[in-house]
Amino acid sequence: MIPLFDLTRQYLKLRGEILNAIDKVISSGRVILGENVRKFEEELAEYLGVKCAVGVSNGTDALILAMKALNIKYGDVVITTPYTFIASASAASWLGGFPAFVDVEEESMNMNLDNLITLLNGTEGGLNPERVKAIVFVHLFGRSLDLDRIKEIRDRYNIPIVEDVAQALGAEWKKRDGSVVKAGSVSDIATFSFFPTKNLGTYGDGGAVATNSDELCEILKMLRVHGSKKKYKHELLGKNARLDEIHAAVLRIKLKYIDQWNDRRIEIAKLYGKLFEEMDLVEFLDYPKPVEGFKGHVFHQFVVKFKKPEYREKVIEKFKERGIGFAIYYPKPLHLQPAFEYLGFSKGDFPVAERLSKTTLALPIFPELRDDEVEIVALTIKNALEV
Repeated sequence: MIPLFDLTRQYLKLRGEILNAIDKVISSGRVILGENVRKFEEELAEYLGVKCAVGVSNGTDALILAMKALNIKYGDVVITTPYTFIASASAASWLGGFPAFVDVEEESMNMNLDNLITLLNGTEGGLNPERVKAIVFVHLFGRSLDLDRIKEIRDRYNIPIVEDVAQALGAEWKKRDGSVVKAGSVSDIATFSFFPTKNLGTYGDGGAVATNSDELCEILKMLRVHGSKKKYKHELLGKNARLDEIHAAVLRIKLKYIDQWNDRRIEIAKLYGKLFEEMDLVEFLDYPKPVEGFKGHVFHQFVVKFKKPEYREKVIEKFKERGIGFAIYYPKPLHLQPAFEYLGFSKGDFPVAERLSKTTLALPIFPELRDDEVEIVALTIKNALEV
C-alpha cells in the first residue's frame, strides 16, 4: 500500500513534541485564544513577511471573513477560477455576492491573467467591471501565481484582491527587482487552511488570514469573535471562527519544519520527473516541474495531466489493483456544480478547466514518502500504459 498522503509517518517523528505541547495547553487551563494562538500569529506573520496574521477556525471561514472584511455584499461580483475547491467561490455567495470565473492556464492550472485583464476591460464576457468588488487568486496545488502581475492588476483596477494560499504555504515568487517574496504577501488579505493534508496541517481544522493593513487586521480579529472587541459589545456581525489553542500549539511546532518539508516535496517532484523521462512516459502525460532559483512550487499535490482521458482511466484501474493512493482534483469544475446552477453557466464556457477535470490525476506526495515508493508509482503508470 502506498497512500496518497499519510499523516502518521510525520506524527511518529514529532510525537514527543506534539504531546508535550498539547499537555501544556490543557494543563494551563487556557484553551481558547491563549498564548499559543498569539505566538503562532506572530510567527506566521514573520514567516510570510506581513504585518498581521489572525488564526481562524478553517480555510473556508478564512475566505468568508476575508470577503466580509472587504465588505462584499448582495449583488457584488467576486472573480475567481472555476478549477479549484468550492470554498474559493462559495465564500462570496455566503454574503450574497456572485462568483464569476476566469479560465485557467493549461500548463500552470492557475488563473489565466491575460483572460482576467480582458474581462476587467469589459471587452468580452458580458460582465460589468464596475460590479467586481474583489478577485480571489488561488495558488493551486502549491504553485505561486505571478505576484508582480497580481500587484499590477490590484493597482491598475483598484479592486481588492485575496490570495487563497490554502495549498501553497511557503511558495515564493522572485520579483522583477530580484527580491523573493512569499505567496500571501502582496494582497489585501491572504487566506490559509491548516487541514491535516496541507503542507502545514494540524490534527483537525484550522486556518488563518493575513494582511498588511492595520485596519483590516482589527476587523478580522473582531469578525472571528462575533464582531466584538469587548465581550458582549458587538460592533460588527461576525461569527465564531476562532483557531483553537491546541491547534495553534501544534502549528507552532510544525511551522519550524515547513521549509524542510517543502524542500522534500520538491525533491520528490524532481524524482517523479526523472523517472517519467527515463520510462518514456512523457508521450502519455505532462507533469509539473520545480521552479529553478526559488520555491515557486511547493507541491501540495503532484498533479499530472494525461494526454488522453483513457490513459488516466487505465492508470486508475492499475492503482486500485496495487493499492496505490490517488485523487482527482477536480472532477467537475465549479461552473458546472449543481450548487452554482443559478449562475447560468454551461459546458464549454471554460474549456481548459473542463479538459483538466477529465485528464488530471494527483499522485502520492508527502515529505515522508520514500524514493522507492515513488519508483513503484512511476513503474505502475508505465505498466498500466504498457510502455
